[in-house]
Amino acid sequence: MEFPNRLYFGDCLNVLKELHREHPNGFIDLIYIDPPFNSKRNYNVLFESIDLDDTNAQKQAFADTWSNYEYVDTINELAELDRDLHTFLKTLSDIRISDSAVAYLSTMAIRIYYMHKVLKDTGSFYLHCDPNMSHYLKVVCDLVFGFDHFKNEIIWKRSVGKGDVRRKYGSNHDIILFYTKSSDYKFKSLFLEKTEDYKARFKLRDEKGYYRLAPLDSPNPRPNLTYTYKGYQPPKNGWRVNLEQMKKYDQEGVLHFPKDLAGRISKKHYLNDQEGVKVDTVWNDITPLQSSEKEKLGYPTQKPEALLDRIIEASSNEGDLVADFFCGCGTTVSVAQRLNRRWIGTDISHLAVRLIKKRLTEAYGYKAMEETIVHGFPEDIASARMLAEETVGGRYSFQDWVIEVLLGGVVNPKKSGDGGYDGYLTFELPDKKEFILIETKSGKVDVKKLREFIHVVNKQKAAIGIYVCFGDSITKEMVKEAKSCGYYDEATWGQNFPRIQLSSVEDLLQHNLPKYPVSRKGTFKTAERVDKKGNQKGLFDS
Repeated sequence: MEFPNRLYFGDCLNVLKELHREHPNGFIDLIYIDPPFNSKRNYNVLFESIDLDDTNAQKQAFADTWSNYEYVDTINELAELDRDLHTFLKTLSDIRISDSAVAYLSTMAIRIYYMHKVLKDTGSFYLHCDPNMSHYLKVVCDLVFGFDHFKNEIIWKRSVGKGDVRRKYGSNHDIILFYTKSSDYKFKSLFLEKTEDYKARFKLRDEKGYYRLAPLDSPNPRPNLTYTYKGYQPPKNGWRVNLEQMKKYDQEGVLHFPKDLAGRISKKHYLNDQEGVKVDTVWNDITPLQSSEKEKLGYPTQKPEALLDRIIEASSNEGDLVADFFCGCGTTVSVAQRLNRRWIGTDISHLAVRLIKKRLTEAYGYKAMEETIVHGFPEDIASARMLAEETVGGRYSFQDWVIEVLLGGVVNPKKSGDGGYDGYLTFELPDKKEFILIETKSGKVDVKKLREFIHVVNKQKAAIGIYVCFGDSITKEMVKEAKSCGYYDEATWGQNFPRIQLSSVEDLLQHNLPKYPVSRKGTFKTAERVDKKGNQKGLFDS
């Protein structure tokens, strides 16, 4: 059975270990990852923000957290998996390298180790990083994949020089390390358009058109290709082709013979026969996304789809399985979907997973998500209650799951406890943006607690308030209190919406959502619709 598209919420290490147990011989054709760069920056603005009295209204989508000391356990775990990796990381921890850097590299090393495990023998691996960590990460990859399977260090010129350039050169590039699992791997050369400078190289001309000459010398010693042809002596290392191929070239009329037999035979390369400029390891033709571009979703580290187009086209075929274990806002999986590849996406942020589901639906229609298996969220009331009762561990809470996954909202980063609110949604009016406050309760509730939330809704001047709890906690008094708050009856929408709404977890799991105005421009930014030809357009365009 064909492997279905899968979207995982959770730590990719746990996902990788599970996939390795299920597929011990490897099953993925291409892995691209663009992990956080150990930059100690906070990444935010995955969504439209609004001004609130009580909070900065910005969810910290994820922050680099490599500086904790859990990496010591990771290094010890690697001692049982790969002694060379363990020795390398242990050595770094013993010398003058920061704890943060060692923690980051340990975190990455064990994940790269398992990524190598889940690759097919014919698979390829691309690691997107920056110059601060690339040299360390290359040693990690050399140890995991083997130095012989290192193919390229690709330089992506992403922008003009940035940073303090008064006493150093401006930083303007990222690095992409390209490895394969074996010497038997998929790769298709890609070509750029023929520029005027490229065309100018073809200065010679005959009846077939413009051409240039290329040597037929072998780059390495080839004694078996050392032969004399029509009186012309072989180069020092021998010819690049055997005698049969040389005769074939001669019959085709693509050989150039110098007048002097002491000269060297060369091959004619005709401009009309060339596909263009072959893509090399310096990529300066793909510009980074600007905030004004339609493709931009507000994700700070979002990469342009053209970058993933190139990688996926070069190192996989239609129907192959592509994976991104730090998939962020989902550029890799979106491009894989468009290029008819199957895919796996994993991210530790449920906000990112929610954004990916929205992006795929808007760009490719609801069928894209209907054909995708999502792992990591409660799917029934029993597991929802289990999540609500969790007191230790886990990367997401009951509150975050309700707000971001079930309601598609944004969690309030200011944890205010009772007397505040847990999250919000937004919708657009012609002249302003309105917001809906959300409060979640996993335990016992009563009408007093509901009244406290209603007070917050009024204080914040919110359009609507949504109060979420388990169904058996809702009392008649609470229903009566909610109804007494009346309606939000903005004339724009042509209908009334209850100003305070009680919503049970059971209802949300059945997709019975609260009723509120839904504008085209909502809480999250919108992906463009993609037609069958791969062109993007607005979701509501015809």
